[in-house]
Amino acid sequence: MNLNKDKVLLFDGAFGTYYNKLTNKNINCELSNINDTELVYRIHKEYISAGVNAIKTNTYGANALLSEDEALVLEIIKKGYEIAKRAVLGTDVLIFADIGNIFGEDISKQDEYEKITQAFIQIGAKNFLFETLSDFEPIKSSISLIRKSVKDCKIIVSFAVKQDGYTKTGFYYKTLIDDAKNYGADYIGINCLCGPSHMYNLIKQLNLEDFKLSVMPNSAYPVEVNGRMVFKDNPEYFAEKLLQMYLMGVCAIGGCCGTTPEHIKAAIAKINQFSNGNPLVIKPQKDKPSKEQQKPLNERKYNQTIIAVEIGSPVDTDTEYILSAAKAAKTAGADFITIADSPLARARADSFMTAAKIKREVGIDVIPHLSCRDRNQISIKGTLISANIEDINNVLVITGDPITQTERTECRGVFSFNSTKLISYINNLNGEVFSKSPFSVCGALNINAVNFEAELTRAEQKVQSGANFLFTQPIFNQKNIDNYLLAKSRLSCKIIAGIMPVASYNNAMFLNNEVSGIEIPDSLIKELKDKTPKETKKISVDFCKEIINKIRDGCNGYYLMTPLKKIDFVCEIIKYIRSI
Repeated sequence: MNLNKDKVLLFDGAFGTYYNKLTNKNINCELSNINDTELVYRIHKEYISAGVNAIKTNTYGANALLSEDEALVLEIIKKGYEIAKRAVLGTDVLIFADIGNIFGEDISKQDEYEKITQAFIQIGAKNFLFETLSDFEPIKSSISLIRKSVKDCKIIVSFAVKQDGYTKTGFYYKTLIDDAKNYGADYIGINCLCGPSHMYNLIKQLNLEDFKLSVMPNSAYPVEVNGRMVFKDNPEYFAEKLLQMYLMGVCAIGGCCGTTPEHIKAAIAKINQFSNGNPLVIKPQKDKPSKEQQKPLNERKYNQTIIAVEIGSPVDTDTEYILSAAKAAKTAGADFITIADSPLARARADSFMTAAKIKREVGIDVIPHLSCRDRNQISIKGTLISANIEDINNVLVITGDPITQTERTECRGVFSFNSTKLISYINNLNGEVFSKSPFSVCGALNINAVNFEAELTRAEQKVQSGANFLFTQPIFNQKNIDNYLLAKSRLSCKIIAGIMPVASYNNAMFLNNEVSGIEIPDSLIKELKDKTPKETKKISVDFCKEIINKIRDGCNGYYLMTPLKKIDFVCEIIKYIRSI
């Protein structure tokens, strides 16, 4: 079977540690290719049932270190491949000949690798995995042998590195990856030694633009129990970390020591959640947006409804969540990420700098908010120039939440502009400073305004001043819906409807009582009370779907606000919008 170049390879997990867990024996599992073929077959089938599209043969340690009897080793290799072939019969699952690290100092590693490789070639292997390597040099001749002997072969080279990125023999993982890349390996990556969190930190430092990355972490770090090394049973944690790696642009993904079919099943379920069951290669972090993406919002050509997702800027220097959330939203089908400007007048990371990081590293376009509250004219112009240099050319202008009365003696708002005048100011700059790459300027529409006629008058002024789009506050009730539809009929610009799932009963109570302009129906609040997280998610998402169904005819787009980092709520809503 030929590999589909667009598909992510979803590999199985560990064979050896899972075999030992099932049998309670601390022996070389490769011997079971001869002594217990049905158990080997069963383990393969369990991983296939978990949803993988690629499995490794049970031959990791099949080399001279296992036995000095060369004929026995070759028989183990042959039987291991035959069992794997039987296991994938009738499926599209690929087989990779698994060749593990050779640690011995008294043998020629290069010769041993060549011998094992030749054995696999002779029995018909098409795809090869060299894993847990501490060096690259010894397998070079084996790679050349495969290239000469096997048509349309695929080769994965994977190195075992510690938390600091070094192998046990002192080679640095980036250097090894460059060596393998220059030698023409199809997939290159790291496995074993590291738990998923440290492996994630290592791959974040890689430039994924010019090679296909493979990652297969351990389930965690082992602990010693009665003289044996035991791994934690942590499928959900492992799955979450594997999803984060997948969203970075990993092209082959699976598990190493401590992982079981349950770990892999959980990880694939997470991945399928964000890929509609069709995991494709995600663009690497540093991919630049396409030329169409680089156009401002008002110049885009859309064949589908616009979806913008608001993600909260961090309160500290940890950007892991915003990047992973942006990738998840992009994968689910979002067009833009919007970043609020210190909402509720509480300091957060600068909206423009945060947006620039997301655009560079995730490859999705952004709409940072610009508040009138905190900047004077000099600061605003400098911020916009810097943003334009970073290829940001969309901005959502807002007045900004007021600073609380108790803080005003120490911290005061600036308000050099109101939102309408700021929109006009940016459009004037478009004709001069930003003529080569003008901003698309968006404004806000308060659908909860007590005097909505007055709000429509202000909105019309924003449109006349140059607002191309208006983003509404979240729609929660029939009054909000009526106001939205009235605005659609009266205003000449496109209006993006605000949709906000609530994260919990407590979150709903907070929004209703402490956030100006939001009125959540009592019926929804009562329904959320005393519910489990799973029940809460369904209630909240279903409520949003009902709102969407009531306004979707002629709707220009949706502005989805992420509540308390619940990006999975938002992604489910995105998928619903794309399906209707």
